Amino acid sequence: MLNAILTKIFGSKNEREIKKLKPIVEKINALEPEFEKKSKEDLRALTTKWKEEISKIEDDKEKFKYMDKILPEAFAAVREAAKRTLGMRHYDVQLIGGMVLHQGKIAEMRTGEGKTLVATLPVYLNALAGKGVHVVTVNDYLAKRDAEWMGPVYNYLGLSVGYLQNNMEKEQRKEMYSRDITYGTNSEFGFDYLRDNMAFSKDEKVQRELFFAIVDEADSILIDEARTPLIISGPSEENVDVYYIADAIVRQLKKDKHFEVDEKTKTAVLTDEGIREVEKIVSSMTGIKDFNLYDPKFSDLLHAIIQSLRAHHLFKKDVDYVVKDGKVVIVDEFTGRIMPGRRWSDGLHQAVEAKEGVKIEAENQTLATITLQNYFRLYKKLAGMTGTAETEAAELKEIYGLDVVVIPTNKPVIRKDHPDLIFKTMKAKYNAVVKEIEENYKKGRPVLVGTNSIEASEYLSRLLKKKGIPHQVLNAKHHEREAEIVAQAGRLGAVTIATNMAGRGTDILLGGNPEFLAKKELEKKGITPEKVGEEKYQEIYKETFERYKKITEEEKEKVKALGGLYIIGTERNESRRIDNQLRGRAGRQGDPGESRFFLSLEDNLLRLFGSDRIKKMMEMMNVPDDEPITHKMVSKALENAQRRVEQQNFQIRKRLLEYDEVYNVQRKVIYDQRNKVLEGEDFKEDILYFMEEVAKEMVENYAPVNVLPDEWDLSALKKALEARFGFEFNIPSTYDELMNLSIEDAHDDREKLVKLIYDRLVKEYEKMEKLVGEGQLREIERMIMLQTLDHYWRQHLLALDHIKESIGWRGYGQRDPIVEFKKEAFQLFEELISNIQNGTVDGLFNYYRYVQSQINES
Repeated sequence: MLNAILTKIFGSKNEREIKKLKPIVEKINALEPEFEKKSKEDLRALTTKWKEEISKIEDDKEKFKYMDKILPEAFAAVREAAKRTLGMRHYDVQLIGGMVLHQGKIAEMRTGEGKTLVATLPVYLNALAGKGVHVVTVNDYLAKRDAEWMGPVYNYLGLSVGYLQNNMEKEQRKEMYSRDITYGTNSEFGFDYLRDNMAFSKDEKVQRELFFAIVDEADSILIDEARTPLIISGPSEENVDVYYIADAIVRQLKKDKHFEVDEKTKTAVLTDEGIREVEKIVSSMTGIKDFNLYDPKFSDLLHAIIQSLRAHHLFKKDVDYVVKDGKVVIVDEFTGRIMPGRRWSDGLHQAVEAKEGVKIEAENQTLATITLQNYFRLYKKLAGMTGTAETEAAELKEIYGLDVVVIPTNKPVIRKDHPDLIFKTMKAKYNAVVKEIEENYKKGRPVLVGTNSIEASEYLSRLLKKKGIPHQVLNAKHHEREAEIVAQAGRLGAVTIATNMAGRGTDILLGGNPEFLAKKELEKKGITPEKVGEEKYQEIYKETFERYKKITEEEKEKVKALGGLYIIGTERNESRRIDNQLRGRAGRQGDPGESRFFLSLEDNLLRLFGSDRIKKMMEMMNVPDDEPITHKMVSKALENAQRRVEQQNFQIRKRLLEYDEVYNVQRKVIYDQRNKVLEGEDFKEDILYFMEEVAKEMVENYAPVNVLPDEWDLSALKKALEARFGFEFNIPSTYDELMNLSIEDAHDDREKLVKLIYDRLVKEYEKMEKLVGEGQLREIERMIMLQTLDHYWRQHLLALDHIKESIGWRGYGQRDPIVEFKKEAFQLFEELISNIQNGTVDGLFNYYRYVQSQINES
């Protein structure tokens, strides 16, 4: 109540944020006449001047302050460049969006409000720092399209633009990163970061520092995709046959009798009867009597059986994956796109391969990994744009420290969102959807239908074919044509089916997109700049474009008269935000539009979360199968179900991040050390420190602190040192001899031993330096250290993965798995550091032995 009164008096926090920015908008508008008079050279001179001024400032925070000062002029310059190159002028609300992004916040802007153009403002301003600005998109197509589309604006102002593509070679990537502005997908940026931290020389690295990033479709990238960490992996020496055996066993087990599955958490467990059944099957297959599934030596088989149960009963073909060219390819649950090259980890992919009878690829070992959350937190400043983020504002704040500011629309939204229609069965629902499509198609009104899976898209497509309704299908199997189809989804009589709103990032223009239509016609006729020359091509294109512009404008008026684009949802998504994205495809820039969801009690969300109450209600009201109900209670139940799923997914992401935080602390230490080595810093001091640590460890092994000195095995210590390093050590053979030794700076007998070993190692190290030369030795040290570091870091990642897995298995009574993981990971990390120190010192002296043997031979 009090909040409502305060909001009435002072406006909401969001309104206050917007209000603060309005005077700056007025400043930019006041500069417009002055900037219209400036020539291209004048504008470029401003870029040069500002770049020089910013380069003189050392501190990044001070750089950002200077940018705040020049913001009105910089934005005025961008607006002017956009008018001259693209014929587009930033609206006032777009200037506000640009300022919000510059402040390092999330700008929530409705579909069709021109997010791509908004980004040019803060991108230009922050690129003046000369450290590179990254614009992150959801796919390669949009990265290329946006860079080429907005490129003329930046070029006009004297800045360079590049974009990343999945198939680019290292040299090309390096070139793209060297430009002022780089467009690319989150995975391209993230994987390049990981690959850079596996590089063997400074020249192999492609990225510069991570300075400022703007994430387009921030909800999709920062939230939906953040459940999947980025992993670079290589094959490990694992036995894949175990998955074939597990598959054969699982096919003989009965659901609910031998095992149980939980669809919500996507987990599977064997019942007691199931364990006995598996043991019986394995005994008959192998002849092993009294086979025990929980014997530690069969843990691989147990793990494979659990994964096989998940593969058979929780992962569906054409929903979660497709089989293409004899390979199992994952389907992205959010975008419906296929993801070649991505594999489920932890043996799940192998289990699905066994289920589908295709060749099992060996389990991969993690070579480098990072979550998107931790990757994006590496930037000095981060911002994002999206059509829907308010529902996830709390998560964006908690995980990334990002505030969400809702930007007002340029024109009021007049789209009508109708209440959901709920049917008893899926069949009745789809019949109603087809009827609705048919009615609108006959009128010529464009319809966009959203589905949640490839399976649903193809089922609906078959129903429409039976009715003779022409339509386009957009899903993971056709994404090369996505943008083209989406661009024409607003034409008269267009019917488009889209899986999870594939083709995001491309506006649906009522009446169609003249630019796409013109390009397509020229393509069909074989007219290209190469064939007819750039000038002639532009002339033909302009003429064709104008012709289509007239056609599409006439069509637009007809479509508007029919009520605009009609959006039909065939199932609620797990997240309200994705439902809102689908609705948001209609009603852009003040256009009319309508949306409605058609649901059934057999839909996943309703089936898993609370359809029983609704079912009872429908039975009480005696509703026939083919008649829908709309009821507040139903809508409420649905919203609660979505909230529960959103909360569950948030917890999954949070847990993933908690685990990755452990990796993150360790990753920073290792990557910092690696960079120090790569940058060619002198780390002779580090080598000497490693030698001292090795000496201490050797002493601890043979003269432990908790053992009486009389019992120290000094002769064994001497023997071990000489065998390890290949030269003599002057170690006393008895404790009495050691006591009588006087060594400077050694306060007790163990310190004497450490000093003896350390001094001897240093003496040989100095001889080695003289023998091979200082410069050569530094280079050898660099190579040895990098190889050692990488070798043990990979082993460490594999060990961490196994611990993470086994912690879940062990079910630590009342103990928190995260706390246990942290403890064990810390112990492993101490071992890792010790392994790196020992490995480097051993590698160095092995090299010394090799050099000496070469000299002796010659």
